[in-house]
Amino acid sequence: MANDADFIAHCLELLAPLGQARARRMFGAHGIYVDELFIAIVDGDVMYLKADDEVRPEFERAGCEPFTYTAGDGRRMVMAYWSVPAEAIDSAAQMQPWARLAMAAALRARTAKRRPKAASGGAKGTTRRR
Repeated sequence: MANDADFIAHCLELLAPLGQARARRMFGAHGIYVDELFIAIVDGDVMYLKADDEVRPEFERAGCEPFTYTAGDGRRMVMAYWSVPAEAIDSAAQMQPWARLAMAAALRARTAKRRPKAASGGAKGTTRRR
């Protein structure tokens, strides 16, 4: 399903209070970044926010659904993005707590990806010559 440009613009407006929001086309949907942090997916007329084990229960309690797609081999794939509560999609004020949860989850994911690189920053047991 093609994404409606007006809906994407609306989503960007909802997230703008958190920082510089922009959308990028990806795999038939759109990814939304806030200050270069990937926090949402827009597919059709649904926005899904980034979630992890820490914040997912909040989305579940609100009755949100995970973003899913069908892989080429027919398997149903579930991603770590959850639909926005209905009331939040209509109000920037009600969106902010949800968007902050997504930002926090995205920051944790980015930090976790960087951690292994930092730990392997140099060969162990080598000495530096002067």
